[in-house]
Amino acid sequence: MVVRLYADLVELAGDEELEVPVGSKRSVKDLIESVGVPHPEVALILVDGRPVSFEHLVAGGERVAVYPPFQSFDLAAVTTVDPPPADPRFVADVHLGTLARRLRLLGFDTWYRPDANDDLLAEVAVGEGRILLSRDRGLLMRRVITHGYCPRSDDPELQAIEVIRRYRLAPHIAPFTRCINCNGELEAVEKQEVVDELPPATRREHERFTRCCDCGQVYWPGSHKEALTDVVADLRTAGR
Repeated sequence: MVVRLYADLVELAGDEELEVPVGSKRSVKDLIESVGVPHPEVALILVDGRPVSFEHLVAGGERVAVYPPFQSFDLAAVTTVDPPPADPRFVADVHLGTLARRLRLLGFDTWYRPDANDDLLAEVAVGEGRILLSRDRGLLMRRVITHGYCPRSDDPELQAIEVIRRYRLAPHIAPFTRCINCNGELEAVEKQEVVDELPPATRREHERFTRCCDCGQVYWPGSHKEALTDVVADLRTAGR
């Protein structure tokens, strides 16, 4: 059976067209994952030119075409794969801590715990309707996972760009609105409310503050703010 991969799915499969043995009837989901492509990476499957779901059975001899999400086409009328949520939230595996902080910096709700095992990650992804970010293809291939993405790069900056592009997030970037430590939302607070928590130099030099609604961490425009602003600007531009 011939399986044809398109766009960045080729990076996962290693080639754009593969001959795959079928044997007995098997689901097209199993067929696609056997060449290294986790099913959450797939937006459209055509078997002999007809859109099918992951449960569709193939017997051998069919031609399978597999497409990732498209940036410029609305596939709602043809795809049988669930589209990603309109307001995406993420869960990042233990190896993507820097990516998680980058996404939080940009204002995106990103669940991350450095001690989370695969079962917990899958549970959070399913239970909270989050998109699972992981370079562990086996984890992404779990049947319960509906939406997920495998970052191609091992560079957190490039990973962030990949995620922004994949889910068209550039217009929704809201920097410095979420705590990079715990993911809580930040709210503006008056200086007198937090003055006892501030270092002496900060009390003298700053007047504007935000505080995390969850962990209570206080933020102010420090010497790193300009550098972070540059990072956000670069990500916003590159993600378009």
